[in-house]
Amino acid sequence: MLGLKLPTDPRWVNLAEKTLEDILTDHAYCEQKAATQCISLIQLYPDKKRLVEEVAPVVTEEWGHFRLVIAEMKKRQLSLGFQRKDEYVAALNKFMKKGGSREDRLIEKLLVCALIEARSCERFRLLSQELEDQKLREFYHHFMVSEAGHYRMFLNLAENYGDKPAVRERWQEYLNHEAEIMKDLAIRGDRMH
Repeated sequence: MLGLKLPTDPRWVNLAEKTLEDILTDHAYCEQKAATQCISLIQLYPDKKRLVEEVAPVVTEEWGHFRLVIAEMKKRQLSLGFQRKDEYVAALNKFMKKGGSREDRLIEKLLVCALIEARSCERFRLLSQELEDQKLREFYHHFMVSEAGHYRMFLNLAENYGDKPAVRERWQEYLNHEAEIMKDLAIRGDRMH
């Protein structure tokens, strides 16, 4: 369903489980950044009515997710650490085409958002299936379902605002590039991506 070309190395879940405070911290900041990215899209493209209507509720949802992660950390007596640079997202942003029309830049942003959501969904699925802690499995199942919806929304918006065949071709380029990024990134249990 997600179209990702390279699955996450199964060892990632084991590493994440050993560094629970770090992975939850990174997860919290990922949710915060997702909310911020949605706000940014609305600010940059207020004239895109469908985008504003579909993305606005996601701002609230992502911020709610941030709060859920913080609450989970509090229950476990874990502390929110400092935000770290997201090498995965930085590599995706480098692949974005610069310049072009305003609409071209929108398509690039939407495809990057879709890809981040797809990879997050895949990682949340792994956590929901492989963690030993049953409560955390249920916790991450909720996020998996949500991210799948966001992934589809961003991809649909890109196809709505761009030439559908061209968007699909560019999406395949992103998927291929993302697989290369995943090959090059070290497997780290303290990072969501």
